[in-house]
Amino acid sequence: MKVRLQALEHVYAQRGQPTHRARPAVSITNFDLESRAHICLVGSSGSGKTTLLNILAGVLVPTSGRVYLDETDLFALSEAERDALRSRSIGCVFQTLNLLQSLSALENLTLAQRFAGISAAQAARRGRELLETLDLSDRADARPSELSLGEQQRVAIARAVSKHPGLVLADEPTASLDDENAVAAIDVLLDACASSTLIVVTHDARLMNRFDRVCSLDGLAGSARGEPCA
Repeated sequence: MKVRLQALEHVYAQRGQPTHRARPAVSITNFDLESRAHICLVGSSGSGKTTLLNILAGVLVPTSGRVYLDETDLFALSEAERDALRSRSIGCVFQTLNLLQSLSALENLTLAQRFAGISAAQAARRGRELLETLDLSDRADARPSELSLGEQQRVAIARAVSKHPGLVLADEPTASLDDENAVAAIDVLLDACASSTLIVVTHDARLMNRFDRVCSLDGLAGSARGEPCA
């Protein structure tokens, strides 16, 4: 899935302060990311990394500008249409994880796939394969409250990639993982996204070092490795 941003800006207005006088949380003039590209975004605290991912996921409406996913103008869609697009084509790993507490780990994975139109049998098979790869087979029937934070994070990664989405957005996906589980999670994330566009926000050098393209969000003006971002 190709991503294109045009004159994108989002402002969190303070009480009593006009929006036009507030400092933008995100301000990107133009940015294009080709389909199947993988990019790691870094930046200082408050640089808008999480805000940008929420906009790309269609859950936060920007103050101004346009976001195109392939040829779809994301915010020309209704909220229900954006929800449907996200269910079909976008995998998300938010810092809050957002696992459904009433469902088991496996059920969280299968439900995400069912919303994408995948059959129950295929969804269950894919879910079990991912859990096995992440050393979570024995936790398939556990609910999120019964899982450690690291286990929940691995389930959230598996859920994001389970439906083979065109775009995967991951916000600090390895923050709670030890080295062994981080390597396994990163392998799953990168392997499952071989045919997907992947945008990751992280401070984790273990993850950052697996990307050829590491860019600073501070203006999207340059790369931590001396390569242009756009």
